[in-house]
Amino acid sequence: MEWTGARYADTPSVEVRTWINASPERVWSLVSDVDLMPSLSSELQRVEWVSEAGTPTVGSRFVGYSKHEALGEWSTTSHVIEFEPGRVFAWAVEDVDAPTAIWRYTVEPSGDGTRLVEWMQMGPGRSGLSLAIDRMPDKEEKIVFVRMREFEKNMSSTIEQIKKLAEA
Repeated sequence: MEWTGARYADTPSVEVRTWINASPERVWSLVSDVDLMPSLSSELQRVEWVSEAGTPTVGSRFVGYSKHEALGEWSTTSHVIEFEPGRVFAWAVEDVDAPTAIWRYTVEPSGDGTRLVEWMQMGPGRSGLSLAIDRMPDKEEKIVFVRMREFEKNMSSTIEQIKKLAEA
């Protein structure tokens, strides 16, 4: 990720992608399994469905419990905002109208395999990172850059683990 000088209000985003030698159905079964995600993440510790369905559908909710060396421990409620089976799974964190983040997986057939894209956008709603920016407003661009670089690294690791599972 290149230095962009982005501020939190710019709603910076990051995207990672990979090609997987497996069917879109196989890849989809992994990315749409929220309960699998903590085993693929260094931050996300566990997930609990709030909605009775216990599966992703537009409007369903789940709570994610996370931990970060510098940020401590926290939980957030995510709201599924897009769900096209076999293709798109996206959720807004905390407030649907002003989320602290939006996350999206896109699964696309590509040749004999599948193209997997993971994308996330920071903000526009206030998050834990906003507290750090409030304490050090003169360092906002660096704080945002460092966190976005962490997201990119963690997302790259996640989709590589999904690739390994799908290709196994």
